[in-house]
Amino acid sequence: MPPKLKVDLAPSTMKELKDTLWKAADKLRGSMDASQYKDVILGLVFLKYVSDAFEERRGQIQAELEADGLNEEQIGQLIDDVDEYTGRGVFWVSERARWTYLAENAKGLPAMDGAEPKSIGQLIDEAMELIMADNKSLAATLPRIYNRDNVDQRRLGELLDLFNSARFTGQGASKARDLLGEVYEYFLEKFARAEGKRGGEFYTPAGVVRVLVEVLEPHSGRVYDPCCGSGGMFVQAEKFLAAHNMEGSDISVYGQELNERTWRMAKM
Repeated sequence: MPPKLKVDLAPSTMKELKDTLWKAADKLRGSMDASQYKDVILGLVFLKYVSDAFEERRGQIQAELEADGLNEEQIGQLIDDVDEYTGRGVFWVSERARWTYLAENAKGLPAMDGAEPKSIGQLIDEAMELIMADNKSLAATLPRIYNRDNVDQRRLGELLDLFNSARFTGQGASKARDLLGEVYEYFLEKFARAEGKRGGEFYTPAGVVRVLVEVLEPHSGRVYDPCCGSGGMFVQAEKFLAAHNMEGSDISVYGQELNERTWRMAKM
């Protein structure tokens, strides 16, 4: 078995995340075009985020059970109660879909006990399948593109090593979501520039969307975007509510999108 990874529990700053992510893009640049490595990297960003959120909630549950005086065996029986995670808005992540498992096997899984060896791309695709199976709201959403012939498995393993330094949690769920949203905005803008005019197919600059939301003033009710793209209108609507000391639950969001890849991005 490979040695256990040392996990840095300190949350990443926005600058640290941006630096890490652009280094990740550099690792793929040249082996595929921008439209492809956008999907590869943003899928990994989401996977890292849900795994970090899961591990943070798991630590909270353990601390609560220890405070109640339960022993290790009793905690082991209760800590995998799915409702304790989903009831707090945290996706359930199976053991083989957790970031630590994938990072420990970043070079792939060797053949063992008669089983076929698996590449890291195959392990990531399986992790995406497991997360979607366990969380119905993510059905048909996550990318399963990591075991394709045009994805360099060595570079993919290096990407996982690089992502180990990024951490989305540690400052509360709301702050973690803000970090995730900013990361997506940052990356989509970078990719839009890389793709030129074609970038407009999936990305409208955040500043433009922010002005539209300020004009609409969505204090309550429904927000509908018939060409929702990557979901920027919904992100800015939530920021508008936060700026006015209102809850995100004061509005319901609805959107339509023709491009399937962009729809998946909006769902994530």
